[in-house]
Amino acid sequence: MGKSYLRNILSAVSFLLMAASLYMVFVYVPTEATMGIVQRIFYLMVPVAWLSLLSFLIVFIGSILYLRKKQSRWDVLARSSAEIGIIFTTLTLITGSLWARPVWGVWWTWEPRLTATLVLWFIYLAYFLARSLAAEEHRGATFAAVVGILGFVDVPIIGLATTLWRGIHPGALIFQGGLAPSMLLTLMVSLAAFTALYSLLLLQRISMKNDEIEIKRLLGLTAERHNTGDR
Repeated sequence: MGKSYLRNILSAVSFLLMAASLYMVFVYVPTEATMGIVQRIFYLMVPVAWLSLLSFLIVFIGSILYLRKKQSRWDVLARSSAEIGIIFTTLTLITGSLWARPVWGVWWTWEPRLTATLVLWFIYLAYFLARSLAAEEHRGATFAAVVGILGFVDVPIIGLATTLWRGIHPGALIFQGGLAPSMLLTLMVSLAAFTALYSLLLLQRISMKNDEIEIKRLLGLTAERHNTGDR
């Protein structure tokens, strides 16, 4: 009852924030003078990039707790966040390419932050590959947890890429005061909307994964009773 209520609240909050975000992106915020209308993709690219990093932070935390406590709920948390994270990382790479083409004149360039984001995408793939190659569920969860912990090193690299290395990617505009107040407000609303969406998706995926585990457990008990009855 409590979890269902929380999901309903998050659904409502996510819907309202997303509606407000869409209005602000396409109606409220002015068109950027230099890049024109293509700059509006900024309000989508930044939130999905933020969620790709947030997702891996949860993977990192869940992986540490799983290795420490050996409780399946922490593996479920990490795995659920990784499933969502790889989707948002893919969207980050796609929206980044769509923005790069008219602004930089190329679909892709090996710029530090873009390259580090691509590496994160491969780390997500390695996370699921490590799990799938193991013969036993708990062993696969352990291998994936190790990848989830070691792979987290790429997250601060992405965040600091424009500071550590020179590139054509813009720096931290939010903290440097490089955005007009209306643009900053629109970005904040978009970030809040996508964060609420992530929270909703994470709760939903955890619930589904727990249901899958329970179904497997019941099927195992049924098969065990059936085999016992045959004897």
